[in-house]
This record gives sequence, structure tokens and C-alpha cells, in this order.
Amino acid sequence: MHPATRDKLTDHFVKYISDPRRLFLEKVLSQRTRHITMVLEDIYQSQNASAVIRTCECMGVQDIHIIEYETKVSLNKDVVKGSIKWVDIIKYQKGKGADQCFQQLKQNGYKILVTDPSPDGVSIYDVDVNDKIALVMGNELRGTSERALSHADLKVKIPMYGFTESMNISVSAAVCLNTLIPKVHQSNAPWQLTVDEMADIRLRWLRKMMKRPEIMEKEFLKSIL
Repeated sequence: MHPATRDKLTDHFVKYISDPRRLFLEKVLSQRTRHITMVLEDIYQSQNASAVIRTCECMGVQDIHIIEYETKVSLNKDVVKGSIKWVDIIKYQKGKGADQCFQQLKQNGYKILVTDPSPDGVSIYDVDVNDKIALVMGNELRGTSERALSHADLKVKIPMYGFTESMNISVSAAVCLNTLIPKVHQSNAPWQLTVDEMADIRLRWLRKMMKRPEIMEKEFLKSIL
């Protein structure tokens, strides 16, 4: 859709939502980021994948990349709580799809940070947030794969003080994002969305707030074209 048409359609949809909802949408949009993105690798428990997606949305992360090796990710609606409506999910299949995921992220300027409990990993609390970050979370049983580690720019870990080696993946994601996102907001990095990105996402979100948006959109576009 041409940007001018997009903006006219956005202005049309805005008329149908209340001022408090519009202001809240703009507040959330202003805090959205693609500076940090999440990569989930072969997650097989739906409640874990759902909880991570919900956490990402709560923390303002717009993009979530899901690599499916042996298991197709299914979501638990009671856990995800509608958060999937507001984020972008990009899926990759096993084999070359995984390599494609990491290669595309690197081409887009991301440093690949793979979570791994090994001693040579860098503490999540010491990560430099000035670079764009793709945070990779591995399988519940096996952790991150050798393939993911081969693409890693850095291995990161959450310091542990008990006997248990690692946390549940959804808890780990929450700890990592709750550590990184505040640091990003306080940094000089250009972490907010671009004007065009905001405009595209604003329209998508408005569509989700409308009843019968397809019909409204079709009728409006007919009237201006």
C-alpha cells in the first residue's frame, strides 16, 4: 500500500476509537523496538513458547523469530493472552531455514547472542546494548544447538547461585529482557522504530481494534480511489 493511502486509511480508522485508546496505542508504539529481537529454537512446550511471546510483547519487543526443527510451535491461548496480535512472528523450517534466520539477522545488523550456561559465557548483566541484539533461546531439554552456537557472536548466561544449572526458558527470557530493555532505553542507541515502521504497525494495530475492518477498509478505499 502506498504510504499516502496508508496514512489516509489510518486517519479514517482513528475516528472509530476513543481518545484514551488512541493515546495508549501511541504510547505503546513509542516504546516498541526492533533493536532487540528474540529467536526461539525448536521449542516444543506450547506454554513455554506462549509465555516467551507474552513476555516479549510486554517488554516492547516487536519481532520474534521461531525456528522449527522437529516440532511445530503451537500456542496456548490461556498463556499468550492475546499478545500475539501485537507482535510479528517470523517462522523458519529445519535445515537451511535455521541458517537463513541467522544470516538474515546478521545482514540486518544484529549480533547473535546465544544463551548457554557454559563457564565461558558473558553475564547477561554485562552485555553491551549499543549493538542490535538477537537473543537466542534453545530447546527445553537440549538447550541451544551446535548450529546456533556456530553462528553466535557471543555466548551469554544468567549467573546462577544454586545447584540447578539453568532456569525454565520462559523465566530466562523474562530475566534477560528485563535486564536488556531498560539498558537499551537508557542508552544512546537508536532503539525506537522508524517513522515508516511506526506507520505500518499503527495501521495493523488499528485494524485489530476494528470490527469488520476488511469491509470498512474496502469501502473507504473505494471512496478515495
